[in-house]
Amino acid sequence: MLLYLVCAYRFGMRWLGLGANLLFTVGLGVAVTAFYVDVAPLVPALHSVWFVIHIVAACISGAAFNIAAITSVLFLVRDSAQRRAEAAGTGLTGYLAKLPTAKRLDLISYRLIAFAVPLWTFTIVAGSIWAQYAWGRFWNWDPKETWSFITWIIYVAYLHARATAGWRGRPVAIISIIGMVAFWFNFIGVNLLFSGLHSYAGI
Repeated sequence: MLLYLVCAYRFGMRWLGLGANLLFTVGLGVAVTAFYVDVAPLVPALHSVWFVIHIVAACISGAAFNIAAITSVLFLVRDSAQRRAEAAGTGLTGYLAKLPTAKRLDLISYRLIAFAVPLWTFTIVAGSIWAQYAWGRFWNWDPKETWSFITWIIYVAYLHARATAGWRGRPVAIISIIGMVAFWFNFIGVNLLFSGLHSYAGI
């Protein structure tokens, strides 16, 4: 929500409000009902300055990935509506008419992902350094580590497809959404379905 507020009031992207608030409301509702756990002291082995560095980088990059995915969804909706409107010889109305052009939405999503991928890369590197400090190894293919890497691959593939193959529009919007699904599976699904070194939060 902080990143949305920056986008809305610094760059005039208030049209993101519907998607951002919907995601925020659902996420907060699930967090305080299905996933709530009592606050407990951090496991002693995890006390490190890398805790703050790793988590802050993950939060910022995750926020950018979320906003990029919302923008990609809006791109797909607007692009489809625009095609139908052109076929019918009419224009867009209501909320869709207030959105930027499909080309602009595509560019915004790209810029957010281009901003987030280096941060996500740093998140993984910082997590590896923290793991060396806490557990005595940089990488152990823990489920959370593995899905962080898979998420990274998806978003790097997005950037690669744009930079080398010249992909634009719907194909990269779909990759952006797939990346967001992988991110959320890594954030929540891994904790529910697998056990590993990141299963200490009680979820």
